[in-house]
Amino acid sequence: MTEQNFEQMRHAMVVSQLRTTGVNDPRVVAAMGEVARERFVGADKAAIAYADLPLPIAPGRALNPPMVTGRLLTEAQVAPGETVLVVGAATGYTAALLEKLGARVVAVEEDADLLAAGKAAVPGVTWVKAPPASGSKKGAPYSLIVIDGAVEQIPQALIDQLADGGRLVGALIDNGVSRLVSGVRAGGGFGATAFADADAAVLPGFGVPAAFSF
Repeated sequence: MTEQNFEQMRHAMVVSQLRTTGVNDPRVVAAMGEVARERFVGADKAAIAYADLPLPIAPGRALNPPMVTGRLLTEAQVAPGETVLVVGAATGYTAALLEKLGARVVAVEEDADLLAAGKAAVPGVTWVKAPPASGSKKGAPYSLIVIDGAVEQIPQALIDQLADGGRLVGALIDNGVSRLVSGVRAGGGFGATAFADADAAVLPGFGVPAAFSF
């Protein structure tokens, strides 16, 4: 694959996967048309880096489809200069997009190999090795938290790291269906509202505790 091939693939992604699915923030579209997604996957996956599907990058881990990433960032309404926490940042693709949008980014990743790849790909981001569900208290409060995958629940630990009025976007798994959600913290309260169903990549570590039974 040549750089020209990848540029053509990025253009096709923008035309067929973003503009047709409600990714209508011109800054998000421009960022996704510039950031080289193939840099964030293994060499064996580079040819399908722009495919409209969760893209495996490690055992049990995958990048969100481009459309999912685009919808989440569009919904997030990222403002230049704000501090953003990316949860389950993997190799750093979403973190790189947020950096391109002018955010100050803290990226949390637990997998050592993915973390190393992310640091190499996006050195301007603050990387933290920690379980994704724990977030990063050191950088809190955040005006925006992006959960970079589909989870079974949004833990209180992440909500507690949001500033008052801060936003959170991600995907929640509901009866086997992943739904893109957004929410705002207001005082001590937080509620998430679904805005689209999409095949988001599952992010481990957010399981709902099993109910006690006799």
